[in-house]
Amino acid sequence: MTLTIEKFEPVLREKTTVQRMYINGKWVTSVSNKTREILNPANNEVIAVVTEGVEEEANAAVKAAKDAFYKNGWKTVYARIRADLLLKVASKLAERKEEFAMLETLNNGKVYEDSLADVEDAIHQFQYYAGLATKPHGQTYEVPDEIRAMVVREPIGVVAQIVPWNYPLVMAAQKMSAALAAGCTVVIKPASQTPLTLIRLFEILDEVGFPEGVVNLVLGSGSVIGDRLVNHPDVDKISFTGGTSTGKQIMKDAADTIKKVGLELGGKSPNIVFADADFETAVDYALLAIFAGQGQVCSAGSRLLLEKSIYDKFVPKLVARAKKIKIGPGWQDGTEMGPLISQAHMKSVLDYVKIGVEEGAELLCGGNRITDGELAKGNFVEPTIFTNTKPDMRIVQEEIFGPVLVIQVFETEEEALELANGTDFGLAAAVFTNDGAKAQRVIRGLQAGITWINAYHPTFNEAPWSGYKQSGIGADLGTYGFEEYLLTKQVNIALHVQPSGWYKG
Repeated sequence: MTLTIEKFEPVLREKTTVQRMYINGKWVTSVSNKTREILNPANNEVIAVVTEGVEEEANAAVKAAKDAFYKNGWKTVYARIRADLLLKVASKLAERKEEFAMLETLNNGKVYEDSLADVEDAIHQFQYYAGLATKPHGQTYEVPDEIRAMVVREPIGVVAQIVPWNYPLVMAAQKMSAALAAGCTVVIKPASQTPLTLIRLFEILDEVGFPEGVVNLVLGSGSVIGDRLVNHPDVDKISFTGGTSTGKQIMKDAADTIKKVGLELGGKSPNIVFADADFETAVDYALLAIFAGQGQVCSAGSRLLLEKSIYDKFVPKLVARAKKIKIGPGWQDGTEMGPLISQAHMKSVLDYVKIGVEEGAELLCGGNRITDGELAKGNFVEPTIFTNTKPDMRIVQEEIFGPVLVIQVFETEEEALELANGTDFGLAAAVFTNDGAKAQRVIRGLQAGITWINAYHPTFNEAPWSGYKQSGIGADLGTYGFEEYLLTKQVNIALHVQPSGWYKG
């Protein structure tokens, strides 16, 4: 279809109607009577108004989830019933995938094709975990002393999930589907800026008939709702995706109640290109690695490590292509890069550009807010590339979370690995080379949880998403993500019922 804003706007609800939370099977507004305006980052116009929750709503959601799990029997519901519910969600989401993709683009700023791919991922996640819910996940052991020993896996209980603004729907789907398949109950909080697709997903959850309290949606700020969920004594697990500094605080706060914690945090991921790599492929993926999603991707290849001998050929081609990236609203035909999420985040990214210049790095292209025509209304920043960087520069060490690439140069394989591993992060990494043995050596040496050889960014719901070092603990997706929501219980059964004979008296 030809994309225009007129085709997208019908998916919006009446802008003056306050959109609500979902707690214990009911749609509710906050007792605070506070609301939040939701903006379209491409023009900063109000596209929705949502209720703004406070601690009282967080407490009510946790109570509902606890009652559903312990009193009302969700933990013992037949796995096939849980699976059937998840499959119904997937089916209804598939029927409305264009609607959800349009709404995601309007709320988040993504290019429409990216939003549509996210919705399709979310559909698959519900399908995948529906299948996994009914599969065996226990063990038995042959042991002495006429005992049959076994391990059973049981749902952890009440799970609080906090999702970021860069993948509002797909990250909510991957967390919720895994937790529900495992038999947990859920309280989920979207990012304050991007709640709209998750609100609409809860319409589907309500329609398919999840029991009261099994799924709960609480809207509000991280400092109020997020903090309360982390500190609540009746929450058994926190699953958080977001910034590393927030993740560190969550770990500290969760320690008071010994919660299980899953954290998917930041990155400063290296993309290593050797001289023997396929040149056009490496250039193309270097662009995709950093500029996909406007660089607002935790696994973005924000550090390009180039072998020195190809620097003079590679960099001019890279810069020339970066300057040709078509920037605009995600609903426009041909758009390749959209806006940043907010004016505040745009300022943060531009501040890092200034820091890079002050540190002595050479700015090869970009570095500015776009102020031409209609784009002046939105949060658009040019694709930006720095070179002549040093390992200790802030733009090399710190996550910028925007369309800013820093180039580092190496001469040996050992130097490439030293530079690649030279930050506090370890989320993702890639290597481009036509030498298969070298590729395997470098992958083995990289401290990163998600890696590629001669590609960047494609990942799959069947495989775990996890990080090394300060990029997080635990995993989402795949069987590993499912197991994050299960506890192990050892069960020992005497095969002959008789006294132990231990005591002689």
